[in-house]
This record gives sequence, C-alpha cells and structure tokens, in this order.
Amino acid sequence: MTALYPLKFKTIFKERIWGGDKIRTVLGKDFSPIQHCGETWEISAVEGDVSIVNGGALDGKPLDKLIEEYKGDLVGGKIYQQYGNKFPLLVKFIDAREDLSIQLHPNDELAQKRHNSFGKTEMWYAFQADPGAKVRSGFNRKIDQATYIKHLEAKKLDDILNVMDVEPDDVFFLPAGRVHSIGAGMLVAEIQQTSDVTYRIYDFDRKDAKGNTRELHTEQALEAIDYNHYDEYKTSYSKKKNEVASLVDIEYFTTNRLHFDQPTTRDYTTLDSFVIYVCVDGALSLVTANGTVEMKKGEAVLLPAAIKQVELRPSPEFKLMECYVR
Repeated sequence: MTALYPLKFKTIFKERIWGGDKIRTVLGKDFSPIQHCGETWEISAVEGDVSIVNGGALDGKPLDKLIEEYKGDLVGGKIYQQYGNKFPLLVKFIDAREDLSIQLHPNDELAQKRHNSFGKTEMWYAFQADPGAKVRSGFNRKIDQATYIKHLEAKKLDDILNVMDVEPDDVFFLPAGRVHSIGAGMLVAEIQQTSDVTYRIYDFDRKDAKGNTRELHTEQALEAIDYNHYDEYKTSYSKKKNEVASLVDIEYFTTNRLHFDQPTTRDYTTLDSFVIYVCVDGALSLVTANGTVEMKKGEAVLLPAAIKQVELRPSPEFKLMECYVR
C-alpha cells in the first residue's frame, strides 16, 4: 500500500449566478469555460463532486476511495468509526460579485429526516473584502415566526436581520438554522459540514440569463430557522503574528488561524484526526517525513491522520486555517 503524504486535490469549479472573477484574478485559478465562477470546492466528498488527488503517487485517486482503502490512517480512527467512508467536512472558496441569496441550512436532525443528509454548520474567513462589503448573519433582535413571515412577504428582511460591515480577516461562525448571506465584494474561505442542503428564502428577485428566478424554500425554512438573537455574530480572536489563534471549536470541527513569518512545527501525536490546511495569504512549505508540499494562497491540503508532525516553513510568511475534528 502506498504511504500516505500531504494531499492536494484538483479544484472543482462551480458556476453561480452571483459569481465573479476573483477566483481567477486573486487566486490564479483558471475556471474557463465557466462564465461566473462563484465557488471552488477544494476538498469534497459530496456525491457527484468527489475530490481527485492532484500529484504524487496517489494522483488521480478519488477521496472516497482513499477513505475506503486507508480508513483511520487517513481520517482518524474515531472519525472512521463515526462517519465510515463519508468525509465529514467540505472546504470551499466563495467569490461574491453580487449578494448571495438570503438563506439558511437545517440542523442534523431535520436534514436527516428530510434529506438523509448531514446538517450544515459552517464558518467563513473573509480574506478579501471590497470597501463597503457587508454580511447578513442572524437577527438584530429576537423575533417570532409571524414577524419573520411579515417581513419576508414585504421584502424587508434587512429590517430584522443583523447586517455587518466586513474587513479582511473577519471570521463568522454560522450554526445550522442561522439566516445569513455573503455580501457583494467578498472572497471567503468556508469550512462546513459535508452537506449541500440550502433553504433559500429570498433572492432579490434576480433572474438568470433565460429570465428565470431561482427556487425558494419558504415553507421548508420555517421549521429550520433559529429566531433568537445573539450578542456576538462576528468572531473575536487574537491577530498576533507567530501565535496560534482559536477561531472555532465545536463538535463538528476545530479551526485555528496561523499567521507566521518564521518556521513552526505542529505536533498531532495526541490528535486522532486528519488535518486540513487552507492558505488564505502568502506561501509556505509543508515538510513531513513522508514528503514536502508547497502551498500558496488559494490552496488547501489534507494531512492524513497517520502523519503526526509537520514543519511549516513560510515563504516569507503565511496565513493559514488549520482544521480538524476532535
């Protein structure tokens, strides 16, 4: 059996009505012949969109088949016991030329009952944002279903939604049930549960090239929405260089931010999980006993669970999201 090494995958490009050109101009990824690339899926085991290894001895192998073959050595023993051959996370880059639809995602229980799927809790790292860019996340006060329906029907959801300005390096955590929308002018790295279930509740009445509007999920959304209000919708974290900053630590995934301009070693001896690195700025080398991989802005790497130590060498510095499952 081929020894596991840090894995890169071929990018999966997604055309979206609201997509722009930053995937090409900022991240250097050629998405032709797609016209409006709104998303790239960097690490995915979603049925029909399974990532394929790009480079090394396992080149051309699909992620789901690797899990079948390597099991806990790839994903971690307890993760394999829990998820089997399903990979639990999906990693994306999102380019919003226009506002995304106002939407939400069901939790595990509802998604399982309705769609035989995981729910979708997610996080965003806004690593580029045009001046004036905004996000919608949650409600600006506690409301009830009747108030929500009244504002939805009047097309005045922004009156009850929490709308925030966005700057580069802002982080947003979005549990299942939270109404949200990525605003125009943002380039986002997203880490989420493996799910493609979205309830779209308002799409600004926009039409595609054929004059069609997109499907809304008005009734489905009612039971799934979290109508509560929360004190904080933007994640606070330390932005000091050469330190590890915690961004998210929940049952589905843990994510840290690493901003380094000097070499650092990460030791995963006590961690029974794969590790995902997402480079949001700069460049670096990932050096392991099983091989070295070069990374730059806009790339993701899957470090197999069997690899317990990696040296990160900046070129000359990097900002990295580090993600795993506890």
